[in-house]
Amino acid sequence: MNILNFGSLNIDFVYRVDTFLEAGETKLSKDLQFFCGGKGLNQSIAMARAGNTVYHAGLLGEDGQMLKDKLMENGVKLDYLKPVSGKSGHASIQVADSGQNCILLYGGTNQALTVEFIDSVLDNFGPETMLLIQNELNLTDYIIEKATRRGMPIAMNAAPMDDKVLTYPIHKLTWLMVNEVEGRALSGAAADEDIIPALTKRYPGVNILLTLGQRGSMCHYQGRTVACSAHHVHAVDTTAAGDTFNGYFLRGMLSGLPVEKCLEHATTASAICVTRPGASDSVPVASEVEEMIAKGELGKLEIKEL
Repeated sequence: MNILNFGSLNIDFVYRVDTFLEAGETKLSKDLQFFCGGKGLNQSIAMARAGNTVYHAGLLGEDGQMLKDKLMENGVKLDYLKPVSGKSGHASIQVADSGQNCILLYGGTNQALTVEFIDSVLDNFGPETMLLIQNELNLTDYIIEKATRRGMPIAMNAAPMDDKVLTYPIHKLTWLMVNEVEGRALSGAAADEDIIPALTKRYPGVNILLTLGQRGSMCHYQGRTVACSAHHVHAVDTTAAGDTFNGYFLRGMLSGLPVEKCLEHATTASAICVTRPGASDSVPVASEVEEMIAKGELGKLEIKEL
């Protein structure tokens, strides 16, 4: 099955700092680097590096040639990437010595989608293609409704989380992918272990992928809930870890792998990702992930049904 990613495109300004800035504080950064990013671009590249056929749909600003080049380098198909006037999305990212990050987004052309453009793209697809979306675009609810009418399976990464997500027709999704913060906001659960039960009750029939950082991940699929531990590595930059996890997990599911294998591949890929700087550049290729699993260099994961 092919993937159509209606996704964001950002130019990332990455500042290395010892600790995140506090209110009223000014400090000199240790370093500044520029990367191609955006949850959409990161996930398109993760899906492509994992071995999928991926189409990326979106609007490319006047300053976005590097973003287009990066997608092309990774084999992402750009039939539905439309150049427009205006600035592309931007992200100002602080990466602390701990490897954690905080991100300030400017939407740019990511927030300039029109109903006409969305229709012109989705009219070319049907049930044989999975739609992948995130929450960095405007008209996300319309994209879901239009894709549903065309019979497309839909996977949504509910990030970045905001009040708009609560208004989306989430019950029409095939996969809902969240971290613990997004999961608590959508489910109303106070404890992480209650997120999946609450989400499955609120959105019956929707498969759930929940990532929990260093505590691993959980997946609810076809009535089963499976938990997976995490690999513990020295994190350099966690910027694209979740995007990598989601991309590799979906690749496994679309290839017909058991949930346990999907979680193993996704966990290993994201562990490799955080040991490298940058967003899209840190995503490993499938051969690296398979070799790492075969060698067992990161140790054995604990995967069990709950």
